[in-house]
Amino acid sequence: MISRTGRLIGYLQHNYNDRMAKTTAAERASELRSIPQVDRLSGALPQAALPTLRVAAARKAIAQATEAILAGHQAPSFDELVDTATGILDAQRKRRLRPLVNATGVLLHTNLGRAPLSEDALTAIQEVGAGYSNLEFDLTKGKRGSRYEHSAEMLASLTRAESALVVNNNAAAVLLALAALARGKEAIISRGELIEIGGEFRIPEIMAESGAIMREVGTTNRTHLKDYVNAIGPQTGAILKVHPSNYEVTGFTASVSGGELAELAHSHGIPLISDIGSGLVSRQLIGRVPSWLGKEPAVVEAVEEGADIVTFSGDKLLGGPQAGILVGRAESIAKLRRSPLLRAFRTDKTTLSALDSTLAAYMNGEIIRIPFWRMALMSADEVQARAQSLAAGLPETDAAVEVVPGFSTTGGGSVPSSRIPTALLRIRPVAGGAQALAGALLIHDPHVVARIEDGGLILDLRTVHPDDDSAVAAALGDALKKA
Repeated sequence: MISRTGRLIGYLQHNYNDRMAKTTAAERASELRSIPQVDRLSGALPQAALPTLRVAAARKAIAQATEAILAGHQAPSFDELVDTATGILDAQRKRRLRPLVNATGVLLHTNLGRAPLSEDALTAIQEVGAGYSNLEFDLTKGKRGSRYEHSAEMLASLTRAESALVVNNNAAAVLLALAALARGKEAIISRGELIEIGGEFRIPEIMAESGAIMREVGTTNRTHLKDYVNAIGPQTGAILKVHPSNYEVTGFTASVSGGELAELAHSHGIPLISDIGSGLVSRQLIGRVPSWLGKEPAVVEAVEEGADIVTFSGDKLLGGPQAGILVGRAESIAKLRRSPLLRAFRTDKTTLSALDSTLAAYMNGEIIRIPFWRMALMSADEVQARAQSLAAGLPETDAAVEVVPGFSTTGGGSVPSSRIPTALLRIRPVAGGAQALAGALLIHDPHVVARIEDGGLILDLRTVHPDDDSAVAAALGDALKKA
């Protein structure tokens, strides 16, 4: 039995807990009432931000404060709420697309938007995007036309193909080709070509999504023609050849050429789909062929070897906007045009106008007008002169600055072993370290992205427009003080 003393203690404990709960509830209610109205808080935020964004940030900060109070935490002060909402605004601003300076030396930096567009392409976008256009209107016949006719003639001419088609990216191009030509049938592919594209996007997954049945042949490092021969049967719908554009297998290796595969495929009445990915149109169009291009396949070569469909990206070595480009036999392209998937993968007027302008530079023999090729073909001596000029203006008391030889790279899933001779600006801060300096450059306006190697901050001006050299110098000066 519970003693009288025990009952008394229980009674007192219950009353104490009850009074404490009431006191806590009252305190929480009071603290909740202390939270300012949305209008008052949003009015105290930086006025440079849009009113709707200020209101949204204020509401989010208030919601966070309310949740914290209900969880037993003390109510924030008004100034603390302003700081929280301002931080929310700043985070939103950083998430929006904004220009920055790429000083990494990676020409096709996927995280930084790959190929910069030419001035001609930007002008074309502005002219077409600012008003109406003949996107799907035939000016000759005065009636509805097709958006898929734009760029097709120039692409066919440049690549020596019979026909061409443009979609929104190269993954879509490969999926469309497989779905239109091999859905429900086997698509033969070498195990050594089952690559993963950026963002864990894999060829086997693309094949599965297309409805084609993947038939692997050979091994990771060696695949022979007989492997393809033995795999062909009544259920074969196509042969798929994929260029591993973001890695290399060296040593004891073997692969089958596009020409051999085309001959085999056509002897059995099936198409060859060749995905070369990186989009090098032709070595002849460049003029001199730089050694760093190595054995990178060209679209013209794949077409001449007999591929029925060749797919590649528009924003890699082509140097244009993001797009997936398909060139090849007219009969095969016609099948792709009839696919219901084409509408889901179609491009808009701004992409097509930028692509048209980029292709025109090739047609006119003005490849140097394309930023990627202007940067890629820039001599190491020119980069060195710019780096030395920039280094001369930096305060020697804040950092050890030197210009050293190094290498740029193409990046963006193209020419994986490319090493383009360049000159690097290496900075070792007296205080703060390279990581702090890199962080200071990232939050600077304009934002400057560099890289860190061997404890030093590395800037490669090959990927910086010469007009931005002074901005980079100013950013470095400010960052060295802050870091």
